[in-house]
Amino acid sequence: MQGGRTPFTGMRHGAPFRDHDRTRLSAHEACAHPSVLSALSCSTDFLRLSTFAAAHAHRALLAEVMVTPKPGLVDQRNCGAHRDMDLHTFLASAHAIAPWWPRFVEIGYAFAHIPAREFLPLLRADGVRCEKAMLQATGGVNTHKGCIFSLGLLCAAAGRLLATGFELSREGLCAEVADICAGLVERELGSTEATKTAGERCFRRHGLTGARGEAASGFALVRSIALPAYDCSRLKGIGENVALLQVLLRLLAVNRDTNLVSRGGLAGLNYVRAYAGKLLLEGGAVAADGLEKMEAFDDALTARHLSPGGSADLLAVAWFLAQFPRELHKRANGDSREEISKG
Repeated sequence: MQGGRTPFTGMRHGAPFRDHDRTRLSAHEACAHPSVLSALSCSTDFLRLSTFAAAHAHRALLAEVMVTPKPGLVDQRNCGAHRDMDLHTFLASAHAIAPWWPRFVEIGYAFAHIPAREFLPLLRADGVRCEKAMLQATGGVNTHKGCIFSLGLLCAAAGRLLATGFELSREGLCAEVADICAGLVERELGSTEATKTAGERCFRRHGLTGARGEAASGFALVRSIALPAYDCSRLKGIGENVALLQVLLRLLAVNRDTNLVSRGGLAGLNYVRAYAGKLLLEGGAVAADGLEKMEAFDDALTARHLSPGGSADLLAVAWFLAQFPRELHKRANGDSREEISKG
C-alpha cells in the first residue's frame, strides 16, 4: 500500500524457467483467453471456493481501509500522512481491482502443474494489468500495489491448492506462497544490478526485505503475531474495528516496515515501533481510552509524514487469512496442506 514498485512491476526479467519455457508460452497464451481458463475451472467445488477466496480478497481491502483510527494511514477519520489520496480513492481502487482476484485464482488452478518455484512469473502480466487498472481508477495514485502482490499470491495459491486436491486453510495458503516465493529475495534484492526501487535501496542499506521477504516467509508475522491477536480479540467478543486496531498495533511494534524507512529512515521506523510498544503496554486499542490514544498516535505520525503502509498490507492479509480455517490435521509425509476428503 502507498508507494513504490512491487515484485509484479519490479520483477526482473530472466527468472528461471529451465525446462518449462515452452509451458511458459502456452501459459501466457492461455491467460490471454479467459475461455481456456474457464474450461479448466468449471467444477462446482472450484467455482464455489474460488469465489469465496476472491470475494474475501476484495473484502480484505475494504476491511483495512475502514478500520479507524489508523496511525498515519488513510481511514474514515482522515488521510493520514498522505495528501494525494483519501477514503474515496481507496474505495475506487478496490472496486477497480475486484475483477482481478478470481483471475489470480484461475491462473493458480490452471497452472498448478508448474513447479511452485517457477510459477511466480506466470502471474506477472496479470499483476501488472491489475496495477494499471488501479492506477487508472485513482488518477495515477498507488493505493494497493502491495496488496495486489500479497493477496494476488494468496489467491493464486488457493487455485493451486484446489487443483492439487488440498483444502484451503491458513497454513496451507501460507505454505504455498512460501514455496512460490522461495529464493525471491535473493533473486530480486540480492542482485548486483543498480538499485531501482525503494525496496531495493532499503535492502542494500539496511537488510530490510519488505513485501518480498514477508511472502517468502509465508507471511510469518501474520501467522505468529497478527492472527493470534485477532483470534484472541474476537473470542473475547471485541468488535471488528477494535480487534483490527489491536492487530495493527501488534504489527507496528515488530514489523520492519520499509514504507516507514523510505519516509523517515531508521529513526522513523524506531519511533513508530516504540510508540506502538508503549501503547500495547497500556492495553492498546482495547483499553478504555484506547481509541483516544490511537487518534493521538495518528496525529503524531501524520505530523511526521510517516505512513506504515507495509503493516497496513499485512493487516489486510491477516483479515483475509482469518476467514479460512486453521489446519486440523497434518499429512503423514509432513506436508502442511490438508487433503480434501473424497466423496
